[in-house]
Amino acid sequence: MSAIPSARDRRPASAWAPFAARVFRALWIAQLVSNIGSWMQTVGAQWLLVGHSAALVTLVQTASSLPVVLLALPSGVLADRYDRRRLLLAAQFAMLTVSTALAVLAFAGELTPELLLGLTFLLGCGTALMGPAWQAIQPELVDRGELGQAAALGAVNMNLARALGPAFGGAVVAAAGAGWVFAFNAASYLGIAAVLTFWRRPQVQEPLARSERLWTALDAGRRYVRYAPGVRRVLWRTVLFVPGGAALWSLLPLVASRSLGLGSGGYGLLLGAVGAGAVGGAFVLPAVRRALGANGTLAAGAVVFAGVLALLATVRTPWVAVVALLPAGVAWIGVLSTLNAALQTRLPGWVRARGLAVYLLVFQGGQALAAPVWGALADGPGLTVSLLAGSGLLLAGAVGARRWPLHGMEGIDPTPSDHWPVPPLVFEPGPSDGPVLVSVVYRVDASNSAAFTARMERVARSRRRTGALTWGLFQDGADPERFVENYLVGSWSGHLAQHRSRLTATDHRDEERARRLLVEGTAPEVTHAFDAAAGPVVPGAEKPAGVATPTRPGKGGAPALGTGLDG
Repeated sequence: MSAIPSARDRRPASAWAPFAARVFRALWIAQLVSNIGSWMQTVGAQWLLVGHSAALVTLVQTASSLPVVLLALPSGVLADRYDRRRLLLAAQFAMLTVSTALAVLAFAGELTPELLLGLTFLLGCGTALMGPAWQAIQPELVDRGELGQAAALGAVNMNLARALGPAFGGAVVAAAGAGWVFAFNAASYLGIAAVLTFWRRPQVQEPLARSERLWTALDAGRRYVRYAPGVRRVLWRTVLFVPGGAALWSLLPLVASRSLGLGSGGYGLLLGAVGAGAVGGAFVLPAVRRALGANGTLAAGAVVFAGVLALLATVRTPWVAVVALLPAGVAWIGVLSTLNAALQTRLPGWVRARGLAVYLLVFQGGQALAAPVWGALADGPGLTVSLLAGSGLLLAGAVGARRWPLHGMEGIDPTPSDHWPVPPLVFEPGPSDGPVLVSVVYRVDASNSAAFTARMERVARSRRRTGALTWGLFQDGADPERFVENYLVGSWSGHLAQHRSRLTATDHRDEERARRLLVEGTAPEVTHAFDAAAGPVVPGAEKPAGVATPTRPGKGGAPALGTGLDG
């Protein structure tokens, strides 16, 4: 079953409908407490470094985000291969351990900047481990028709925590010291761990990705993204926004201390204003999207965020800064929720966690790489120059929205399609047997040749993103009506995955559009050929020593062939 509902499965639902699901409701509440703890932790970490250089302050952002760059793709593979509930539990206890170490060192007065950044990096590793799995379990918690509302409530959760956590964190740091915010953050992981422990996860089909090697699974995710233009465009729009947007999160502690003369409580108030704006934005965004569309929302969000950065570069009055940060929160959630929704609607279930992992990699990587740049600019030319540079970068990204808009969703349906029957071979290949050469012969009237070739371009992308290592379409020189499509899949298990789980309704539609141009009364003829260099074996004969392939037909070095109407 696909994690993303097709157009025919979507139905109106109350914004609060997912709360009727007991486990979703419990996890939402536990996540809110944990997110508040994480923001309190961020305030404590950044404020401990405010007395040092601007570069050290911005490195807190890098230490939190860099692990996602390093671990997002492996984490996506793990979430597609193993029990996501157990993976999430392991991440919670790992982060509990690291946060406890932070608290103990802070109380003992032994928390140096190096230790603080190192342990913050380890916390980021836990976040990276749980990110893809957390998003991937949502379809198991609520009905398919409520996935959109569940995603919106997730955004409300994160931004409500952003509104409350910094304010609480700043007050606690000012009153009792940073050790207590680290201690609260450690305790906050227990809530999610408790809910996950008592959650009786529904029986799910064992992931086909479990049989894949790590590198093979990683490459499958990379290949899907490479040959999915809509997904690539979402990632590119993320690149155009995130580095400039990271200037706010990286430099806000310096704005609070240097420009506005505020303490930790004032810094928490500034972060809380961004969060409050984001929470309010969650309720006005549907109307904004109806008025502006997805691309208009992205452009408007970048312009608003750029304006806020420019204002912070010049303002010296705290209350003006607080008011200015409210629309920044609206813009932030508007851009991020638009990008996330665009990605979710384009990813099929079999590669969902890996696709989301790539998005997290781009998102967090943009912040991790940009943060030290903004810090260096603040230490060099100055804080004002750094903020204005971030504003200019965002404006450039807004202009780019016209040149690189998100692709429309017309005709995209990522629900699974099992329109390929299992190929009828005369022997049973092993899962690792390969590569497998799939050949499909079509008969096309000469008058339709150009149109057929054009329509097969979409089929080519389908083959490549679902497993083909190479692809080609050839026209017979002696018989111009005869076209041969060849594509190579790395292993038999990879080709079976195409049959069983990787093809979508969109893939089916693209194939049918091409096949409507075939000569009337003809059908594609498909063969499957296996590598003869591994040693062809006669059926029923004993395998030669050292040959790891199963008994297969063929002789004289010719490929072993099987026929069937798939592809």
